[in-house]
Amino acid sequence: MAAIVAMLADDPLGATRESPDDLTPYLAAHTRLAADPNQHLVVAERAGKVVGTLQLTLIPGLSRRAATRSLIEGVRVHADERGSGLGTLLIEWAVETSRAEGCQLVQLTSDATREDAHRFYERLGFVASHVGFKLQL
Repeated sequence: MAAIVAMLADDPLGATRESPDDLTPYLAAHTRLAADPNQHLVVAERAGKVVGTLQLTLIPGLSRRAATRSLIEGVRVHADERGSGLGTLLIEWAVETSRAEGCQLVQLTSDATREDAHRFYERLGFVASHVGFKLQL
């Protein structure tokens, strides 16, 4: 878990949101994720080292003719692996898994300041079709 949290914290935005020195909340969240069949936490390893992660959530719904959609969240690739194609492999896995699970839509959000990430997602076929809103609680 420490390696995943370290990747989440390894950028200017993550550094302000994550607490790699206290894994307690992350371990509790992992327990909840592991118990929920609609949650997939993916961890990529290379030579025994954690180099990438993402969370895929399946969301049954009523809109869009009762479509199931998936949400990709927490995509991170270790700094040493960026540009290697790993991020593409992670997203392709998430899309294929979503399709296999019967989803009709894959969605994700990306912070407005992450322009490189926006280009990456657009290159993979995602369209910036909506405006997202968040309310901090």
